[in-house]
Amino acid sequence: MTGISILVLNIANGQETPMSDTDYRDKISFGFKVGVNVSNVYDSQGEEFRANAKVGFATGAFLAVPIGKYLGIQPELLLSQKGFKASGRFIGDPYTLTRTTTYIDIPLLGSFKPSEFFTLVAGPMYSYLLNKTDKLENDFTSIEQETDFENDNIRKNTLGITGGFDLNIKHIVISARAAWDMMKNDGNGSSTNPRYKNTWYQFTAGYRF
Repeated sequence: MTGISILVLNIANGQETPMSDTDYRDKISFGFKVGVNVSNVYDSQGEEFRANAKVGFATGAFLAVPIGKYLGIQPELLLSQKGFKASGRFIGDPYTLTRTTTYIDIPLLGSFKPSEFFTLVAGPMYSYLLNKTDKLENDFTSIEQETDFENDNIRKNTLGITGGFDLNIKHIVISARAAWDMMKNDGNGSSTNPRYKNTWYQFTAGYRF
């Protein structure tokens, strides 16, 4: 009987191991992700402003640190492209303005993990502007202007909020986020509330180790 009991326990343990390997809720893990942003801008003063959404890339890394089985923190480091498209008329002639901005985004997310397959995340995000490109087009010409920014002052950033969810399928993580800019830190002890702010949806696929 003792030998049979040991055999049954070994079989049971062997069946449980694959399932436990898929549950990262109580494990420290890290990974990489890549996907797209669907971004636009909004007028914080509530006046009428119309622009079309723009699609850009998003890629980076994430670290998941558990606080127990159901809670955790998840900082991320992302290279994130945002912007918008706007159109209008100048002296009767139609024009199109496309703005593309590239940021380093650092979300500091809290996570709630009700199951091994589903995670809710939300928290603040700090964004550092690296590059801005404006492209103005009309029937006669196309003008493009690019500006690079050196953010050596870590306090010079934009504070935003973000939230969303992760779908966890073994090592694969499918993520969806929504995010909004809130305040701009000028880096000299003052902050401003910019009139036009980024808002975007982000969709990524990642691999977790």
